[in-house]
Amino acid sequence: MIDRDRFPVDPWRLIETRYTEDGVGETLFGVGNGYLGLRGNHIEGRGAHEHGTFINGLHETWPIRHAEQAYGFAEVGQTIVNAPDAKVMRVYVDDEPISFDDADVREYRRTLDMRTGVLERVVVWETPSGKRVRMRDERIVSFEERHLAILRLEVVVENSDAPVTISCQLLNRQDGAGVYAGTPVEAQGAGFDPRKAEKIAERVLQPAEHWQDGLRSALSYRVAASGMTVAVVADHIVETENEYSARTLIESDIAKNVFRVQAKAGVPITVTKLVSYHTSRGVPPRELVDRCRRSLDRVVVEGVAAQFQRQAEWLAAFWERSDVQIGGHDDLQQATRWCLLQLAQASARADGTGVAAKGVSGSGYSGHYFWDTEIYVLPFLTYTSPQWARNALRARVLMLPAARRRAEQLNEAGALFPWRTINGEEASAYYAAGTAQYHINADVSFALGKYVRATGDEEFLRREGADIAIETARLWATLGFWRVSDGRETFHIHGVTGPDEYTTVVNDNLYTNVMARYNLRYAAKVVREIAADFPEDYALLVERTGLGAGEADEWERAGEAMFIPYSEGLGIHPQDSLFLEREVWDLAHTPATQRPLLLHFHPLVIYRFQVLKQADVVLALFLQGNHFTPEEKRADFDYYDPLTTGDSTLSAVVQSILAAEVGYQDLALKYFEQSIFVDLHDLHHNAADGVHVASAGGVWTALVSGFGGMRDYAGELSFDPRLPADWPSLSYPLQWQGSAIQVTVARDALTVEVRSGEPVPFTVRGAAFVATTEDAVVVALADQGPVIAGRPTLRQFEGARREDGTRLSASVPVITTSIPVIEPID
Repeated sequence: MIDRDRFPVDPWRLIETRYTEDGVGETLFGVGNGYLGLRGNHIEGRGAHEHGTFINGLHETWPIRHAEQAYGFAEVGQTIVNAPDAKVMRVYVDDEPISFDDADVREYRRTLDMRTGVLERVVVWETPSGKRVRMRDERIVSFEERHLAILRLEVVVENSDAPVTISCQLLNRQDGAGVYAGTPVEAQGAGFDPRKAEKIAERVLQPAEHWQDGLRSALSYRVAASGMTVAVVADHIVETENEYSARTLIESDIAKNVFRVQAKAGVPITVTKLVSYHTSRGVPPRELVDRCRRSLDRVVVEGVAAQFQRQAEWLAAFWERSDVQIGGHDDLQQATRWCLLQLAQASARADGTGVAAKGVSGSGYSGHYFWDTEIYVLPFLTYTSPQWARNALRARVLMLPAARRRAEQLNEAGALFPWRTINGEEASAYYAAGTAQYHINADVSFALGKYVRATGDEEFLRREGADIAIETARLWATLGFWRVSDGRETFHIHGVTGPDEYTTVVNDNLYTNVMARYNLRYAAKVVREIAADFPEDYALLVERTGLGAGEADEWERAGEAMFIPYSEGLGIHPQDSLFLEREVWDLAHTPATQRPLLLHFHPLVIYRFQVLKQADVVLALFLQGNHFTPEEKRADFDYYDPLTTGDSTLSAVVQSILAAEVGYQDLALKYFEQSIFVDLHDLHHNAADGVHVASAGGVWTALVSGFGGMRDYAGELSFDPRLPADWPSLSYPLQWQGSAIQVTVARDALTVEVRSGEPVPFTVRGAAFVATTEDAVVVALADQGPVIAGRPTLRQFEGARREDGTRLSASVPVITTSIPVIEPID
């Protein structure tokens, strides 16, 4: 659990009371805006897990070397680049730096204020000669100015005169060594973990223009293999009544602006560092340097105070449309707001690039975009900040040319989105748990449909979005095939991997089939509606996509005939056609030292068992819940929950939602707390590599859809809440088709208010209502849904039999001893 002495509870601030250099703190106290991210490294620039400055989309490429090559394998890897570090503002008193290893620190406090977006650190320390020094530094990455970061440092020697030096630096840590390295040797570790970023041995950033002009310093580079360019320019403002001098140093990988101050007792020294970053996939570095200069020129004219004020105003508007309020639980409230802030920091100014699995908070997962965005992050964006959702969907539109090439390479029509990517090309070297996850196509189309239904943005659908629906449906139409049995035609999809990466390359994965069915039906519906209502847009759509007259009919036919596996004997939906034939992994008796399984067992061992990395069937039950009965949901949840390891951070949020729906209320809260504290408590022991952005998005969905009971099936807003027993209330805002509404759940009533916009129709447990700006609707609640004690276990299946009559039994893989050698008899 979290150390509350170190991290006290505060509903609006994350506070740290003891100095650390661990990577978790760097992640928790990072600041970003979706384009630019600064990890929570201390300004001294010394010890760290990862000195990180990350820019969305700035990457290097490298050849993937397969031990055994085969046609269609991904050939070019991509990994995020550590941009030049501007965070260093090192302080020397009497020519000695502060070293927290041996410094006499009298006060320490670091605070991330979620209302203002300011990261502040206050340190009071005493030198060996008795001089008391107070340092206060703060930083923001601007949401309004996409390319801007501001770092401000105030130093006061409180009880004595003293020489003070402040060394402000720009460092290329990507190619640095020793103390200049982005990831120090002692922090790299030697253990295997596929979730970490690749390390590139060769030089990545090739120097271009670098200069100093007055108090401005500039570095710029071209990325060696990808050809991308990056520039950073830092300006400095010095405010003090003390006498001081300035010195500079500029080289290709380091720039220093050093201020030597003859500090008088009690007279403050303030240095403000204005930093601008620009990147491009083709613009020369010199042009980017000019852009940085213009960005800083504008800030200088507007003033630094105005930037901090605009940051606070931006966040006030964000919280008004995003804040989820949990009554009576400040610890959960703090964690919730931290998660929601991370979503803003990962996506707000992505502006047409993707939302990476770690946002811009760390190098984990190499800075790649996955299906996480569409299934876990887009719902939050769609219902709180629709423009951000549109931007994220446009990133997929821009990937369509590469996705079409990938589909052709795999002998399919249409487009196949990459499982993991930065530049749009497939970067997953392990096809079984990568390219085989064709469901990403349906995930993107599903997110598109959800966005259009919730926002009413039909114009985006006609102009660009329909292309996604069409090209993804085309792939399913050729990937799947028809079978006839007992005079009934069914459509099947073989050789795919579902969300559960502990079961790969299977036939008729339930999640894939259910989501592909949605994709096919949705594409057919979109095409017909555009053809009927917007003939000019339809003509352009046909021109862009080469749409054939009969394609929509074929998609609908395939969708209607989609095979959905079901076991009559067990009364559940098998995860795939052979899932129930595998042995059952006994998770309850698996030692904690062997978790997560992916770090302790070869994939082939895992693949032989019924064991899940994350929710698969259960996720389908949530996303397409209107196609399953309550009884089916309960039976499926009971079966799969004991088999789910939760080794993926994406699992707990989905399990929480379905547990709440079917009645396991206490279990739902337990899963929710696992998800909300996944980074704050470092529950998966890898928060140091960056924020689990998708899990943070899932926290919002667990609150709004799980406990808040919101659903939007078929474009109709409905509520069936499940408020936890010790929560007095839950309140959340939604953007729905241009109207801003506020939903509040109490133990005995649900209230819907329309803050602005048109009247909003909705249902509560089947009863229809309409809320307006004049009249809020209060609906009495008899209860908070069904309540089932405990949790599902494997015991309930003792004696259960598969379709072939064999019994289900659970076990844990063990290492057997080798067969002894029998000595021959003389």
